[in-house]
Amino acid sequence: MPTPLTLPRLSWGSAASERRALLVHGLGSTGALMWRYGVALADAGWHADAVDLRGHGAAPRALDYTLAAYAADVADARPAGGGPWDLVIAHSLGGAAAIAAAADDPTWTRRLVLVDPAIALQADDRASIGAGLMAAFADPTQDAVRRAHPHWHEQDVELKARASQVSSRWAVEQTTVQNPQWDVTDAALRVSVPVDVIAAGVGSIFRGTPAESAVAGNPSFRRTVVVEGAGHSPHRDDPEATIAALHAVLG
Repeated sequence: MPTPLTLPRLSWGSAASERRALLVHGLGSTGALMWRYGVALADAGWHADAVDLRGHGAAPRALDYTLAAYAADVADARPAGGGPWDLVIAHSLGGAAAIAAAADDPTWTRRLVLVDPAIALQADDRASIGAGLMAAFADPTQDAVRRAHPHWHEQDVELKARASQVSSRWAVEQTTVQNPQWDVTDAALRVSVPVDVIAAGVGSIFRGTPAESAVAGNPSFRRTVVVEGAGHSPHRDDPEATIAALHAVLG
């Protein structure tokens, strides 16, 4: 197991709350871009911490950007005072890292909500994701984000541009280079805590893929809620429907 890095955090909600959640972002993003989940959980009485993954935002830089390294970092992240998380919400790359962490340590979290998780990526998925991220680094301005996503909330526009400005382009590139076989299906089949999925309705890298069929063999994967019309980041494309889906799976 790679040596973990200590990841910086942003927090929402009262520190006195007994319900603790961890928010894990996707490739080329930052913890700040998980703000929709943080606000929703805080409003529901939770305390939520969002981390910046290695090489992203304010997190330490490293040479190792394998999925195992990302998983080691999030597995090492624990609530203040220790013990398990009550909930981990993880998007895309964060979903892959969270699956691996939960499979290796069932005491890490009591449950998982995965947002369009990158469980297994095909070559065309990798190429499409890589091209989009390199375009973001080539023009990391709010105007560029706004042109590409005119319907996004202004805070998402600001934070997405900022993510490209403060994250390591090399780290993002190496995440695809160092994971030529991007597949955590075996770990997903070993997860024993309850798992719910919020999937993109358009261009999903989970819904309708071989990965979805594969994890169907694990009864811990309970529900998949599709946010129709939303892309890979449903919390930015259709935040109201995404948060409604979150409340639905949390009951």
